[in-house]
Amino acid sequence: MILGLWLDLPVWLIFTSLGGIFTGAVVVLVLLTNLPWTRSAMLRLGTGIVPTYFTAISVLLALLTGFVANDAWERQRQAARVVQNERSNLLATHDLSLATVSDMAEIRAALVDYADALVADEWPKMTDGLSSPRAGTALGRLMTVAADPKHGVSGQAAHALLLDAVMNLRTARGERLALADAQGDQSKWLTLMILAGLTLVAIGLVHLERPVAQVTTLVLFSAAMVTTLGVIALHERPFDGPLALSPAPIERAKAVMLEGRD
Repeated sequence: MILGLWLDLPVWLIFTSLGGIFTGAVVVLVLLTNLPWTRSAMLRLGTGIVPTYFTAISVLLALLTGFVANDAWERQRQAARVVQNERSNLLATHDLSLATVSDMAEIRAALVDYADALVADEWPKMTDGLSSPRAGTALGRLMTVAADPKHGVSGQAAHALLLDAVMNLRTARGERLALADAQGDQSKWLTLMILAGLTLVAIGLVHLERPVAQVTTLVLFSAAMVTTLGVIALHERPFDGPLALSPAPIERAKAVMLEGRD
């Protein structure tokens, strides 16, 4: 839920909201450890704590952060590969329709309609994890036209390649929609924030007797976490948010197909 709200914000606001959370935590820790009526209690809590304790929590935080970052980047790479795969199969189907001896103008028209439905209708819907009925209908029509036995006169091999390219389009669309509909695991983000909070507390307790060093280390750690978590959040959902993948590869394929048709 929190991640979904972040993705609807501008980039600067994502980092600002994270900065506000960590700034608030730092202020609370500094006040608790330095105000006269709470310092004695904090001294009792922090007495005997060694830096090794802080290291243990920070290692857990680093491991989970690396796991979440790798998951986000891998999903982004998968989405980019799927979109490029769709572009390649659109062009492959178009080229095959031109290379055969039979008239496949109907297939090329269906291809252009499908590409147009992807760009104009399905891509905006994917930000909400939805698919486009128009694109589904256009793909169904393309498959029907490509499977027409009359195209077999071009040769069984050419017709089989044409059908394979169209089926690859169907598979790629399914993968893309699955990636667009994937909901971020809120538990890993909650765990990240908890571990980050515990690390802040550990830093504050380790530097309890040195207020200036305490503030410096808390601020530096917070800045590092805000930067890291902000960048990961931007890549968490490849078809939504400020860094969402654009339909530019599909648009370029559509332009090539229109030029070939003209």
